[in-house]
Amino acid sequence: MPSEPAPPAVPGVVTADDVVATARSIARQQEESGAIPWFSPVGGVPGHVDAWNHVEAAMALTVAGLGAQARRAYAWLASVQRPDGSWPAKWVLGEVTEPGGESNHAAYVAVGVWHELVCTGDEDFARRMWPTVRRAIDFTLGLQTRRGEIIWIRHENGTASDHALLTGCSSIYQSLRCAVALAEHLGEPQPEWELATDQLGHVVAAHPEAFADKSRWSMDWYYPVLGGPVRGDAGARRLAEGWDEFVVPGLGCRCVADQPWVTAAESCELVMALDAAGDRDRALELFTTIQHLRHEDGSYWTGWQFENKRHFPGDRSTYTAAAVVLAADALADASPGARLFKEIAGRPLGPCAASDPLACGCGLVPVDVGGRPPTPPGAGAPGATPLR
Repeated sequence: MPSEPAPPAVPGVVTADDVVATARSIARQQEESGAIPWFSPVGGVPGHVDAWNHVEAAMALTVAGLGAQARRAYAWLASVQRPDGSWPAKWVLGEVTEPGGESNHAAYVAVGVWHELVCTGDEDFARRMWPTVRRAIDFTLGLQTRRGEIIWIRHENGTASDHALLTGCSSIYQSLRCAVALAEHLGEPQPEWELATDQLGHVVAAHPEAFADKSRWSMDWYYPVLGGPVRGDAGARRLAEGWDEFVVPGLGCRCVADQPWVTAAESCELVMALDAAGDRDRALELFTTIQHLRHEDGSYWTGWQFENKRHFPGDRSTYTAAAVVLAADALADASPGARLFKEIAGRPLGPCAASDPLACGCGLVPVDVGGRPPTPPGAGAPGATPLR
């Protein structure tokens, strides 16, 4: 029989019961279909569903022992996958409102399925979900350029956008590592996926010119560390360089550098990035700090506008609760999936060499793959949006 992990606890910060209460705040907002929106209607305005945040929420449900709700989430996701392997960018109350397929949304199902397998040991689940994962990864890699970055979205008319996102590609790197591990575990090895992953990881670490400039968003700062392409000295250096710009002492991590609001989700993702980079003390300190956004029912306010001193944008989102649960699990090293941002199938996440150095130009010029580019940033196309 599949097992369920014991809920994590972070001593002095949150108890296991606290974590379960946070996960139950996600389950309360799950739609009858199994879909998990960003939030239940607030002031008559419903939250939308997207595949990335839906999977993150399902992972948190599993960590907290709410396995039945997590399985409903995965069953719904598989049932609405399109023939090309993608999902619409947004649904609202079951209706598609943004039909384009985002690459990082499609890829993230691999993280969720691998996490569920590791946490529960349920081989049958993994085999049932394998066709879904395979189609999703094929869709994602269909948007990879020869240089190695993966274009953000394929529009409804079938055309791809003209730019890639650093945050999205950093997330895709982790997704592809999970997909490779799942394929090998199921006896369906996909060596071309591994080559594509290596090229992508190298481009994230060494070629900022490949990405649209979204440096105002904190996710573009920490996601190359969180997703795994930048670790070690380069990861520590990256986190140090952006710390004062994005972290507000006593409050948390900003969503956008030039806006006076901190968010619990970005803060908890930064907690996991710090923990994965070996900086546990600051990870624990930041996780403790963000508890000012906890609601009495276990949910978390999405953000705090510290100039106006009010919760902003005013919802208690499921993806925020999910990030809290996953950060608690990483800090506690509680579930079998707690190390997902550190290693996959026993293989540490981290920098990698380009599988095709001529494609990105590194076969012609020397480059430090530790995260310092040989050319300055700024060549990315405008008009991108962040992961969320």
